[in-house]
Amino acid sequence: MSFHATMAGTPDRDLHRSYLETLGLVERLHRLLLDVIKDEFERLGEMEVNSVQALLLFNIGENEVTAGELKSRGYYQGSNVSYNLKKLVDLGYMHHERSAIDRRSVRVRLTDKGLAVRRVVEELFARHTATLDDRGVIGRDAGAETNAALKRLERFWGDQIRYIY
Repeated sequence: MSFHATMAGTPDRDLHRSYLETLGLVERLHRLLLDVIKDEFERLGEMEVNSVQALLLFNIGENEVTAGELKSRGYYQGSNVSYNLKKLVDLGYMHHERSAIDRRSVRVRLTDKGLAVRRVVEELFARHTATLDDRGVIGRDAGAETNAALKRLERFWGDQIRYIY
């Protein structure tokens, strides 16, 4: 280890470079995922929902959740959740119901139409899984190792937010 890397507050340059590369990859991968989903729906001629909405429907699945839970459970990463929920309800992909106890709270779940979109995304991901395995792109062990590292990074970032105050 170099003298500079051992100085307090000075990051290891290789680790720092690797971390910055990881940040860029995470950002690009999310955008690419949305493009892959968009392309699948375009191929099928389904233009009513966008890729963000389709991924939201996929992530909700069989669950019934409040709008607030969408972000906390990791179902939605965007900033305009209320717009997308309203749009999906208006288009008949989701059912919403106000809580009898707290009128401000709304619970949402997928309709049959929403479940059909979820199946399209699930089938897309199943095809991807088979192709990744067939081509040896990412095997079971590499996938598990990658997920473990990303979960550690997620936990680290979460801790940075929680302990800042």
